[in-house]
Amino acid sequence: MKSVVVIDGRLVADDQACVSVFDRGFLYGDSVFEAIATRGGRPVDLQAHLARLVRSAEQVHIPMPVPWTRIAAEVDMALSTSGNAESNIRVMLTRGQGALGLDPSSAHSPLRVIIVTPLQRPPREFYEQGIGVSTYRTQRTADATDAVGAKVGNYLVAVLGMHAARAQGSEEALVLDGKGHVVEGATSNVFAVRGGVLVTPPVEAGILPGITRARLLEIARAQGIACEEKTLTVAEFLAADEVFISSSIREVVPVVRIDGTPVGGGQPGPIARRLLTAYQQWAENKA
Repeated sequence: MKSVVVIDGRLVADDQACVSVFDRGFLYGDSVFEAIATRGGRPVDLQAHLARLVRSAEQVHIPMPVPWTRIAAEVDMALSTSGNAESNIRVMLTRGQGALGLDPSSAHSPLRVIIVTPLQRPPREFYEQGIGVSTYRTQRTADATDAVGAKVGNYLVAVLGMHAARAQGSEEALVLDGKGHVVEGATSNVFAVRGGVLVTPPVEAGILPGITRARLLEIARAQGIACEEKTLTVAEFLAADEVFISSSIREVVPVVRIDGTPVGGGQPGPIARRLLTAYQQWAENKA
């Protein structure tokens, strides 16, 4: 098991992988990225992730240096070189190097980086016992901009949210908008189950349109679970039958406490377990 780095299509030893200090991704977080997990050694929903990478790049006006199919081939090369049973894949695209200053027109040659590391999923007890989360009121980096919904590299807000959550003994921060509605996690999408209906904030709320989120909604509907996309307050989440978060690396993790208050009886619920099993089966069949 090892880490593999590909920079602009070239394999680079992980201990020698370097990016210029003048790269705008380093200087300003002027970049977009995707995080992808494997199942059976193959990346899950790779095409959907790379399609979102292209959309994110378009939203922040970073030109794609190569077609997405070329990046997909580079991901395959990195995976085969790693020899990992399962991998965590990070695909990054920065605006490239430029003069100091915010004017993006000084940048040239967008830089693409692929990092493959051994996959480490959360501890089993997270799935069996659930996790605690804390609420965090903030304005996200891309809110009220053309980049809303893009997966941008500037994650300072999420980092601060996670710092606050960890200080309270929580495993994730739930982001609140200006009206006090829960919109998403710092590094995840969020779901509630209310009266048998699966509820998750809509894309129109400015959330990151998670690839796993979309796949879970598709699976739930195929299984006859009613789904609704709407924002909920913290009080409504606390009154829900179940709450869980989703992400490509963690898949589905039940939430049993919000700001220290038990939710769903303080135990993981049946819908979360059912969707986790169904999602894993789907991913393994696609691998």
